[in-house]
Amino acid sequence: MNEADQQPGQSNPPPPLSIVALDDDADFREYLFEALRTEGHDVRVVGAPGVFFQNIEQKMPDLVLLDMKMGKRSGDEVLAEIRERWPKLCVVIVTGYPSLETMRETFKLDVFDYLSKPFSLDELRGVLAQAAIAFGLGGSPQDRFRSELGRRVRLARIGKGWTLKELSERSSVSVSQLSSIERGAHLPSLESLIGIAAALESRASIWMDEAGF
Repeated sequence: MNEADQQPGQSNPPPPLSIVALDDDADFREYLFEALRTEGHDVRVVGAPGVFFQNIEQKMPDLVLLDMKMGKRSGDEVLAEIRERWPKLCVVIVTGYPSLETMRETFKLDVFDYLSKPFSLDELRGVLAQAAIAFGLGGSPQDRFRSELGRRVRLARIGKGWTLKELSERSSVSVSQLSSIERGAHLPSLESLIGIAAALESRASIWMDEAGF
């Protein structure tokens, strides 16, 4: 995740969520379990895709954390199966080997967000809070709309392969404002939204419709 995408300070905590995490690193699984359990979440961490799918079948989670780099079976294959079986399930990608190309490919399968290892507890908390809002797991309709609109902007930017700085130069909207919009922290003005959409060769009305406005 680009440093410009980060916001200093503490994120608002998400509501308690049901989470299933798949990662082949035992130490990282232990870290996730303790961190998420301490935050009040119902968390299950597993190290193999078969067990991962069994856990989802037994009890549908609110969201899954999916490692992209595993042994015999890649995260891409697991993600494709998730989308085939549960198209609306919220997926957050976790990887120690991030690349812009990988992000573009995974976002095509409607991944909600992307966390690069190592990440802080506050970064994880922030992504979970955004997911809770966007998927109706907490917050007001206005919160969900703001978060989903920001996600649509971010998807379009990543689809272009642009950084926040590059989008800022093309849209005349500051990097800090773009970052805030993408995180769902606030709604852009109509003028800013039109400028961002024009820079990305899209239409603001389409984004607003997709975000449920």
